[in-house]
Amino acid sequence: MNTGKPEISVVLPVYNEESCISTVLAELRDALRGSTDSYEIMLVDDGSNDGTAGLLHEFAAQNPEVTVLRLSANSGQSAAFWAGIQRAAGRVITLMDADGQNDPSDIAKCAAPVLAGEADICCGYRQNRKDTFSKRIGSKLANRFRRKMLGDEIIDTGCSMKAFRSELLKVLQYWDGMHRFLPVLASLQGARIVQIPVNHRPRLAGKSKYTNFGRLRRTVRDLRGVKWLKSRTRKFKVLSQDF
Repeated sequence: MNTGKPEISVVLPVYNEESCISTVLAELRDALRGSTDSYEIMLVDDGSNDGTAGLLHEFAAQNPEVTVLRLSANSGQSAAFWAGIQRAAGRVITLMDADGQNDPSDIAKCAAPVLAGEADICCGYRQNRKDTFSKRIGSKLANRFRRKMLGDEIIDTGCSMKAFRSELLKVLQYWDGMHRFLPVLASLQGARIVQIPVNHRPRLAGKSKYTNFGRLRRTVRDLRGVKWLKSRTRKFKVLSQDF
């Protein structure tokens, strides 16, 4: 990996994506080479038990900008994201999924307002989502319910394509499920947020690792916790300091 501080760090959690990960990584590398002078890719193997680990290490051996982290067991997307975030060195940290549905060409667009100092977070939202009907409806209902409970304005919290100012992201408190609430958690620290439409594509291969019902039960519980945290957060400024 490069010794200098890169402009952009891209963090990808990967779990049992043997059938598509090589294509995703090659596209990601080419997109970054064409859009930024300095970058790194943090690949977090979330305890894969297929051939994913070997493919990740093979890619890293051929590309010095790539680091592979391997978790001791399958720990979930939040843990995988957080492991990569804590080791990322870039000024801006961008998150994306490893199944090919996110378009790597959107990374530079999401990172641009953060690099320019115009925002602390840029959230992508899937304008034309290429998923099953049940997933689209489930996501729409979940986003509507979340906005009603939290009073936030995030259009599509389930879209992983997001860019963050590194210093802001790294100091948040980790907990399982937090990746769905990163923008609202950062907003409690005064983060400035912009949102842009991003491309969304059919899954290249393999299958999704979650179900609507399984995710809903955890998310409702987490929503209550975030709502409480938001209600107890107070913003303040220090006006003066005596010697």
